[in-house]
Amino acid sequence: MVRRIDVSGAGGVRLAAWEFADSPKIDPPRGDPSGTGNPSGDAGTGTTPGEIERAPGVLLLHGLMGRASHWAPTARWLSERHRAVALDQRGHGQSGKPPEAAYTRGAYVEDAEAALEQLGLGPAVLIGHAMGALTAWQLAAKRPDLVRGLVICDMRASALGAASQREWENWFKAWPVPFATLADVRKWFGEDDPWVERPNPSRGEFYAEVMAESPDGWRPVFEPEQMLKSRETWVYDAHWEELTQVQCPALVVRGLDGELGRAESQEMVRVLPNGQYAEVADAGHLVHYDQPEAWRAAVEPFLDEALR
Repeated sequence: MVRRIDVSGAGGVRLAAWEFADSPKIDPPRGDPSGTGNPSGDAGTGTTPGEIERAPGVLLLHGLMGRASHWAPTARWLSERHRAVALDQRGHGQSGKPPEAAYTRGAYVEDAEAALEQLGLGPAVLIGHAMGALTAWQLAAKRPDLVRGLVICDMRASALGAASQREWENWFKAWPVPFATLADVRKWFGEDDPWVERPNPSRGEFYAEVMAESPDGWRPVFEPEQMLKSRETWVYDAHWEELTQVQCPALVVRGLDGELGRAESQEMVRVLPNGQYAEVADAGHLVHYDQPEAWRAAVEPFLDEALR
């Protein structure tokens, strides 16, 4: 089952949150046929502590250009024991993309904070990929009461700099949009993209997931200008200080061929007050897409410990 729950983010931006499978079954209190903890049946209001025994919450945050559906395989195995919700962040997926909205670090963090509160997930484990991982650890530092565990997947804490932003601007201009077919999307991002060193089918599938059909072909569901705006709010700054403020257990996961190097990832683990490390072989930046079984094997034991 896929269930959409609308959330109001920072500045009133509409956000789409998704449960990709049934939550673990619980016995609702009298007068609450929905099992949401709210007799009216509305999702997200929650109950007071001790009113109902809930499945532990997990919020999944995708990276730049991603969408909640990228987490569907992970959310399904998580939902065997947890209430797993993936969020389309502002500017992404089926969430709002207002041109006048803020695409800042603060806005993304406030959105995730609002999602946890309105969905009644907290204290939850946050699992974030790339930009979503940065959002997760910034929120963990800001609101330790809402976060009981943290998984950081292939995101650097060091600043990337102006050259990186220029490279991305040029990369977006190189996209041969519109694509005639989804097969063309898969081929370009999996083989023909100059950033691809060797054929990578999972990368092609990843980008096919963020395309929508338009009258002239297939185009991204996001606005590249908004992606660049989102990105510029973090590529110029390092984020080590927030890592030192994360008090909950935290797992840093990297793909051996990803963007997060071993030395930096191990330094991130060192500065985290309660950090752990895992790496996934034969995986690039899209760890959970490249090696889903190995990704699960790296993350599941940590979750078992963090949610004990």
